[in-house]
Amino acid sequence: MTQIRPREPDSHPYLRAATAGVRHHIRALSHPAPPHLPDRTHLDTLHAHLTELHRLLDQLAEAARPPHPAAGRHLAAARTRLWQATTDIHAAFHLLPTTSADSTECQPGQLPEGPPFLTICQRHLTAGHIVRRKTTPTDLHRAPHTTSCAR
Repeated sequence: MTQIRPREPDSHPYLRAATAGVRHHIRALSHPAPPHLPDRTHLDTLHAHLTELHRLLDQLAEAARPPHPAAGRHLAAARTRLWQATTDIHAAFHLLPTTSADSTECQPGQLPEGPPFLTICQRHLTAGHIVRRKTTPTDLHRAPHTTSCAR
């Protein structure tokens, strides 16, 4: 007779909820309706999400490095690639049209929802300081490497 084991409590409910939210957003964008073009608000929100993921990967890499150096190196490499993606999102944000068509510089008064508490540029600069303390310029500009499954 098979015993029913109690379900283990979900140790990462908010991370799972964030993943579900991203999946929902992807499905909403892929409907056969007219294509949804990205706007500055959309990229600002995505940049905030990637920045927080970067912080999470940073903490995981630091925690994994002493007991498992190889795993820590892979997490650090993922953190670097995520930062490269975050930088590209920031650059794309500035290439989209602003509310006033005469300027593409980041000024809080020009953001779609008005001046937020932390603009995308302030967030990017703050995260960039942390990145520069832990990553060399060579690592940031190195092409991502591919790895095969270790098992």
